[in-house]
Amino acid sequence: MPRNNKTPLIQKIASQACVTFTNCSTSAIGDNKTFLDRQAELVTLLSDIRAADLRIAPPKKVSISSSQSAAVPPVTYMHICETDVFSMGVFLLKSGASIPLHDHPGMNGMLKVLYGKVNIRCYDKLDKSDGAESETERQFDPPLLPFQGGDVRRAALRSSGQFSYQSGPCILTPLKDNLHEIDAADGPAAFLDILAPPYDPDNGRDCHYYKVLQTAGKKSEQGGEDETWLLEIPQPEDFWCGGEPYPGPEVSV
Repeated sequence: MPRNNKTPLIQKIASQACVTFTNCSTSAIGDNKTFLDRQAELVTLLSDIRAADLRIAPPKKVSISSSQSAAVPPVTYMHICETDVFSMGVFLLKSGASIPLHDHPGMNGMLKVLYGKVNIRCYDKLDKSDGAESETERQFDPPLLPFQGGDVRRAALRSSGQFSYQSGPCILTPLKDNLHEIDAADGPAAFLDILAPPYDPDNGRDCHYYKVLQTAGKKSEQGGEDETWLLEIPQPEDFWCGGEPYPGPEVSV
């Protein structure tokens, strides 16, 4: 059969994402075998995707002036598709670029590196537990401003690692690894990103940004991770995301 008659891998991924995340809620994840089986199929497909499958490649080195550099977004996004169930696209990070620590309220996600390397740190938000020090009791250095007390969150560092195109997908759920920061390492990088359901501020799924205030120096009760205090902040001024056309196979969902 001629190659151009085959279903593109990115189409198979989109179709499986739709099957995996349709009617999926936080309560449906856990030990739900049907969801886990469907998720495993999606992970298998994602593990095989390469930059060439989407007709993208690492950028060639181009000399630009400092004034031009200041106008170039550190991160760009190629939109592939979006439904009420999930969104899918490609993030491209310039050399040295970072996507700041941010959350995905009530959302599942999968990230698969296409080229380059990225360092990813993932956090879980922690519920307030009996005997735990509150944000108003804890002293921070430098001290919080009076209006910032309500923006502090207890969290736990869940994982930290480096991912390349040879790595499997990085997975987040509504409760685990839901906050992450992503740094391009040793040059530019790109990754395929699936979020289910998509961001939607009107339905409580807006993106919030954070910075690490302090590590508590002890392990959290939920799983032995380093307990951390985070401060919700506005989108950092040095981070913005531009857009560019997606050159890969057309996807229908």
